[in-house]
Amino acid sequence: MSPSPPYAPLAGALAALVLVAFVASVRIGYATIDVGGALADLLAGRTSLGALVLMELRLPRAIIGALVGFSLGLAGAAMQGLLRNPLADAGVIGVSGAAAFGAVMAFYSGLSASFGLALPTGGILGAGVAVALLYALAGRGSATMTLILAGVAISSLAGALTALALNLSPNPYAATEVMFWLMGSLADRSMTHVQFAAPLLIAGWLMILVCGPALDALSLGEDTATSLGFHMARVRLLLIVGTALAVGPAVAVTGAIGFVGLVVPHLLRPLVGGRPGRLLLVSGLGGAALVLAADIAVRVVGVRPELKLGVVTALIGAPFFLLLLWRLRREA
Repeated sequence: MSPSPPYAPLAGALAALVLVAFVASVRIGYATIDVGGALADLLAGRTSLGALVLMELRLPRAIIGALVGFSLGLAGAAMQGLLRNPLADAGVIGVSGAAAFGAVMAFYSGLSASFGLALPTGGILGAGVAVALLYALAGRGSATMTLILAGVAISSLAGALTALALNLSPNPYAATEVMFWLMGSLADRSMTHVQFAAPLLIAGWLMILVCGPALDALSLGEDTATSLGFHMARVRLLLIVGTALAVGPAVAVTGAIGFVGLVVPHLLRPLVGGRPGRLLLVSGLGGAALVLAADIAVRVVGVRPELKLGVVTALIGAPFFLLLLWRLRREA
């Protein structure tokens, strides 16, 4: 394991980058507003057009972008550390696909039209079902390969059920709406979504972050980690449930935003000396910065209707994924 460069300056620089991207996300939009004046009106309780735009559109979008990006980056680093596989992310254990299917069922059943929080609720329930199935199939003490296989089975089943729901949709307009939602976006989200998702996301973050020392030990092998006093079955449980809490609400609120959990840990791993535990926090910050930057890009590119955020992250991530595969093939 290579020596670790200074950690605090890296984390501080990434936090500053997230702050800059957050402020830029609040300032940039289709309508020009005086953000300072709007914020003053908001704090003073005065109703103005700028205050309404800031509170109802700009702030929720920026907050959700930061929360979701942090969750995806953190979960990707956690899964790569747990599975000791540089190609892993939250989708490997089936959480992302199951959360998407839960939200699609909220569309399909019509609950989304009558209940504003039906989508995130469905997504969270889907993620919970994925974790329950994972442990029913693999068991709490199972080996890493068994968890991967169980996750692949759950992900494939969720994808098939999502396609079936779209195929059987009696309303073509509803099917189109579902397809657009699956592409991922931060548009038209509200503070209600923030208040609903944030507590679950933060709980997931804490469960993952406390496993940092165990992931460092696991990089030396499961036997070594166990000999150092880490209960690996408990560590796997914390990481998988934490990933479900971090990714399920994120997918449910924004739709599928891919490749963040794959790209960000790879970019930052050399900067932390390859230590999985140290990679967690900085990957979360990097994910937040990447999602905010990509969301800014979809607003300034000038395409109407705006590009979906998941499309932009896929355009960034897919070539990176191919280059990674090529590099791994050459090293092999």
